[in-house]
Amino acid sequence: MTLQNGTVLVLGAGINGVAIARELVLNGMSVCLVDQADIAGGTTAYSSRLIHGGLRYLEFGEFHLVRKSLEERERLLQLAPHCVRPLHLFIPVQRRASGFFAAARKFLGWPATGRERYVPRGLWLIRMGLCLYDWCARSSSLPRHRQHRIDDPAVPPVDSDQFHWLVSYYDAQIDYPERFVLAMLEDARRLAVEQGVRLDVFTYHRASRQGGSITVQPTGSETGGSSSSAASAGDTAHTFEPAAIVNATGAWVDRTLAQLQVASPQLVGGTKGSHFLTRHERLRAALDDKGVYAEAQDGRPVFLLPYGPYTLVGTTDLPVDIDPALVVAEDEELEYLLQAVREVFPQLELSRSDVDMHYCGVRPLPKTSAAQTAAITRRHLLHVSDNSDVPIVSVIGGKLTTCRALAEEVVQLVLRRLQLPVERNSRDRVIPGGERFPDSAAQVAAEQTSLAEQLEFTAAQVAAVWRLCGKRAAYLLTPPPPDAAETNGRDNLRGTELPLRFVRRVMHDEWCCQLEDLVERRLMLLYQPDLSRECLQHLAEVMAAEGLLAAEQVDAAVARCVERLRTHYGKAV
Repeated sequence: MTLQNGTVLVLGAGINGVAIARELVLNGMSVCLVDQADIAGGTTAYSSRLIHGGLRYLEFGEFHLVRKSLEERERLLQLAPHCVRPLHLFIPVQRRASGFFAAARKFLGWPATGRERYVPRGLWLIRMGLCLYDWCARSSSLPRHRQHRIDDPAVPPVDSDQFHWLVSYYDAQIDYPERFVLAMLEDARRLAVEQGVRLDVFTYHRASRQGGSITVQPTGSETGGSSSSAASAGDTAHTFEPAAIVNATGAWVDRTLAQLQVASPQLVGGTKGSHFLTRHERLRAALDDKGVYAEAQDGRPVFLLPYGPYTLVGTTDLPVDIDPALVVAEDEELEYLLQAVREVFPQLELSRSDVDMHYCGVRPLPKTSAAQTAAITRRHLLHVSDNSDVPIVSVIGGKLTTCRALAEEVVQLVLRRLQLPVERNSRDRVIPGGERFPDSAAQVAAEQTSLAEQLEFTAAQVAAVWRLCGKRAAYLLTPPPPDAAETNGRDNLRGTELPLRFVRRVMHDEWCCQLEDLVERRLMLLYQPDLSRECLQHLAEVMAAEGLLAAEQVDAAVARCVERLRTHYGKAV
């Protein structure tokens, strides 16, 4: 396989890189997408899983960012209803009138004094902020904010000795941003066929530059899988001359520029965000289907969110300057988050033993001299390197919520540099799996039942696939062609409700290389509470049977996956 000169090289297959690749293909550009690891394997997988406007950004005067984020939130609710759903959030409030001076200082950009003591935000300040939030979201389909009595049986039972009011508002939640990224990449693949252009995807590859030429070659780290992504071929290095390069490697932006031998000031000053998940039954029951927006003792927001059988709690915000792939949630961070939960629900007595697993990522925020990480802008910035033989655009920052808008802006810049017109955008393009999506839970259940009867699967099997793929479940569960032999396609992967027919199709269609790719970012087994070694063993054996893993490597692949789950996520299998 030979890569075409004139292709746009996109480095980084996280949510921003894939959104940019999709937008480029939509505009008739051939794209080569390269990642040193897996698709959505970086910061994308380690967020709070919220699609939100950024209520606290109002305190820093970032009205444009909030308006844009709320506009994109509404768009995602309409275009990706299988991935994104409304979430009712409650803010516990201690005081009626407090926090105005600190809020004014942040709004005006004044530095904090060393003697300043944290004061909780009061009811009037919070309601003022939410009025502005509602105004920014005035075209939203979601309800406006409300004030509640602390003894209202319909609200989370927070500590009534400490909190005297609750104020609620709506944002949105995304269970699996990893699956959302894969759906966007699937859409890019479809668009490439429609447009008659190329989309080449290389995972576990790196790019090096020599003048105007780029060489893409395997990293050598993809142990346990094929030596390249599903869209590449073998161990071959590919050299071509790209029309432009987009550096969307997130927290690795500066390292990527150094690898490309491009002189540049430091662009990213990453901050570390840790989360934990707990199956504490009383906490989960207290939340029901609602979230709580709490404040830690230093004023940082901490979210308590319903997440399947878990409660997801996060996040921290600490400066970090190591390889982002090496960060893990530290005990001090977990205790910080646990204490925030205890402040809201002291009667539950949450402890370290209640933490079932944790994860940690690095936010690729702009390098700044701000004394507090909370003051660093969450707006994305674009940096153009003109000291190279080919235009290089680096993306700094960016949020899950605004990935599409960011991609549109990047593509406008790239095409302007190439003196080409922007012909289309993705503002009204449905994400695969969200087409003609049912309007209610009852309609979803009815459609799943019909699909189960039609394809002779159980309702539980169809529901399990639907949770990952939405309406694409119908395609992913259809029988293979008559000339393709299928063994036990209706049987489940051990310990799950996922049919082997679906598992095999994911292995071949979704750029899989390693067992971890399937566990963490395709089948989302990472978040299955009762994940077993037997399940991992079965999955590895299926990979071997499908030619994606050598039979003699099965046991080693399982052992490596179990160890990664333990050290990286604190998850015992």
